[in-house]
Amino acid sequence: MTIALAILLAALVLYGGIVTLMLLRQRRKMLRIARAASRVIPETVIRNDDSEQRFLEKADEAMRLNQTFQKFVPRQFVDHFAKHGLDTLELGRADEDEVAILFCDIRGFTGLSEKMKPQELMNFLNSYFLRMNDPIHQNGGFIDKFIGDAIMALFDHPGGAGPDKANDAVNAALDLQEALNIYNHHRANCGYEGIKVGVGVHFGPVILGTVGSDDRMDTTVIGDSVNIAFRLEGLAPKYNADIVISAQTLKAVSQKQKIDCRVLDLVRVKGRQAPIRIYEVLNHLDDKTRKQKLAVAPYIRDGLACRMTRDWDEALGHFNTARLISPDDSLIQHHIQICKTMMHSDLPPDWDGAVAH
Repeated sequence: MTIALAILLAALVLYGGIVTLMLLRQRRKMLRIARAASRVIPETVIRNDDSEQRFLEKADEAMRLNQTFQKFVPRQFVDHFAKHGLDTLELGRADEDEVAILFCDIRGFTGLSEKMKPQELMNFLNSYFLRMNDPIHQNGGFIDKFIGDAIMALFDHPGGAGPDKANDAVNAALDLQEALNIYNHHRANCGYEGIKVGVGVHFGPVILGTVGSDDRMDTTVIGDSVNIAFRLEGLAPKYNADIVISAQTLKAVSQKQKIDCRVLDLVRVKGRQAPIRIYEVLNHLDDKTRKQKLAVAPYIRDGLACRMTRDWDEALGHFNTARLISPDDSLIQHHIQICKTMMHSDLPPDWDGAVAH
């Protein structure tokens, strides 16, 4: 065996060792394999054929172990902590970073699940998750966790800046909708009804860390940005939108590409005092629907600006003009109703125009 090959195999096993170290406490059943992997790196270069074969077998075993661990802990998480050295992988380690967070959820899942037997439900979820996985990975993201029928994904573009991360997340959201269309076509051919999903995307600072106890450790992402992304996904059905993004996300994405979108509202979500301006992404829609929504976007934007200054008559004028252009747009009716309710309410002096959700 050449020295170059030995070094290459040692490097591969070392990467597997990083993953092993993170999960050793919570995956004790794999302790025997981990020990076998740790014995792969020889003190001297192995020269005889039998030893070379054993060396290759151990390296292969270590790589299989690595692949198994990646099903529990995303490789990107390991890469993040590995940058700081192996000794930082202890329980309670925390690092702050700016990432894009994406939440995706099936609309009406509770009612849908009630119609299925347990095995049918599991088959459906696995089939759905399998199709949603590729759009996320192909855009540089990784799934942090599955929460019931929901998916939480992170986008931390390696070596990239904020705009790269936000751009990856929005492209993934668009690709998710395309994958959903293909999946629904397959479901229709099999006699099943189609499903709809809502997606929320926010870009901002988060804390990545390890939490747990002595015998159970897990990776996690926490912070205000996670809550915002989660709340945006929850607002998608309320605004009859497929993809909802924050103003911070739009600002970052705009540095990389032009996306078709329109402002939805100024909202205050649970767990946060500061208002958030939210937008609907339209690129995935058919031409007729997209153009119709873009046609009324300026009137909604101007009407919202008037609402924030309590100029109710002017606001209603903009919204009513929009309704003449697109009478079936539920967003326009939403804003008209908000104005009519607010103009007769006793609002506090510091009211900023945001709607609480």
